Amino acid sequence: MAGRADGMPARFDGVDRIAVLRGGGLGDLLFALPAIDALAAAYPGARITLLGAPLAASLLNGRPGAVSDVRVLPFARGVYSPGGRHDPAGVAAFHARMRAERFDLACQLHGGGRNSNPFLLALGARHTIGTRTPDAASLERSLPYLYYQHEVFRWLEVVALAGAPDVGWEPRIRVTSAEHALAATHLDPGGLVVLHPGATDPRRRWPVERFADLARRCARDGQRVVVVGDGADAEIADAVAAEATDDAAAALPVESLAGRLSLGELVALLSVADVFVGNDSGPRHLAQAVDTATVGLFWFGNLVNGGPMTRGRHRVHLGWTTHCPEQEPSWP
Repeated sequence: MAGRADGMPARFDGVDRIAVLRGGGLGDLLFALPAIDALAAAYPGARITLLGAPLAASLLNGRPGAVSDVRVLPFARGVYSPGGRHDPAGVAAFHARMRAERFDLACQLHGGGRNSNPFLLALGARHTIGTRTPDAASLERSLPYLYYQHEVFRWLEVVALAGAPDVGWEPRIRVTSAEHALAATHLDPGGLVVLHPGATDPRRRWPVERFADLARRCARDGQRVVVVGDGADAEIADAVAAEATDDAAAALPVESLAGRLSLGELVALLSVADVFVGNDSGPRHLAQAVDTATVGLFWFGNLVNGGPMTRGRHRVHLGWTTHCPEQEPSWP
């Protein structure tokens, strides 16, 4: 592999179209953004197409940034398969459309490659990079996939294979003018605290009663408290709000907006919050990406892969359970 004087692999020649494969949830997407920024800086003028989940299109299409456009993935096993769905005909049609776009470079930023590398290779790009486990299909340039590595640095290391040095390692989401206008409606002179008690894995959740106690204390201090989450979080978010509001001493009621906000509305709310407190999940990563101070509740192993890398505005509290609990752990 040809390289530069600084030891980084050489850039590919004639790259005008780049495909980036990154499925998964909101946090997974945000972890890939610094790598995409690096690609944009290394290949100025290239069009970067993100192949991602529907939430990626909702968040990034039309938003200023390195991503030119988002193509929603078909139901493909191990790549984008909510509920285990797999649509071979849809996958074949998707690949036919993508091959017609004649990508020069395809970047796999999606796991160890057992499913994602064959999916990437079927795009027909001239050059391919990514990670791979020993049993995954080979790409033109690849790195071994080792689980305990921070996701941001994992993907920065991958795009360096294409001669793209990092230009920053904090995921950033630019708030649009429409979101700024919407954010103004959430401002509160007493301060705004946003809580997120949900997480895809129930074992990552701090108990509802502890979120409720925190919400109650903030409300007693005259701060507006809003509990957020998607539709799956609505039950526990509503429970936090109800338990916290059942307090005559609270100056303000605690409000649950879980399942009631679009992704853009969530960006607007988070952008004006004084602090966000939540589990290791997408909304915490999004709050960080819009430069809101956060307090994150992590299982210590997940902190390695997805925790904030600075402590000036981002604090963490750890659960030290070392075995795999069958029920929700008792967090300290």
